[in-house]
Amino acid sequence: MDALEKGSIAGACLDVFSKEPLPADHPFWKMKNVIMTPHTASMVPDFWNKLTALLQTNFVNFSRGEKLMNEMDKKKGY
Repeated sequence: MDALEKGSIAGACLDVFSKEPLPADHPFWKMKNVIMTPHTASMVPDFWNKLTALLQTNFVNFSRGEKLMNEMDKKKGY
């Protein structure tokens, strides 16, 4: 929030918050350089079929002890 207020970053698109729903008095609601979405940022055409395919692949990979797809890099934080 500090970087947004100071202009260190031009803006942010936010989809998930540590406390939900985000309180009505939270500063993000009034910031012109913030776009907020209700957990829909990942929605793409054919979302559910793609998600199901990813889950099936990861289930098989996990059961075989193989690397998962789209695994988070814990050192990078994403």
